[in-house]
Amino acid sequence: MDLPKRAADTPFGIDVEAGESYFWCACGLSATQPFCDGSHKGTGYSPVRLDATENTKLFFCGCKATGTAPLCDGSHKQG
Repeated sequence: MDLPKRAADTPFGIDVEAGESYFWCACGLSATQPFCDGSHKGTGYSPVRLDATENTKLFFCGCKATGTAPLCDGSHKQG
């Protein structure tokens, strides 16, 4: 399996709503970043589900190198 495509050099700040589910693109190929549009088919990657428990702003990883998927852990700052 190839490394995921880096979709952005910074995280995506998204206002999420309690009770909603969000599917983060793990492959980096989605045209609807940071969310999945099905482009991962055949790549070996699968989207990561996040179930929001409160209305808040979350920062979804754009570089696809995070160790805390689907949220940013600052990995985009590393080389």
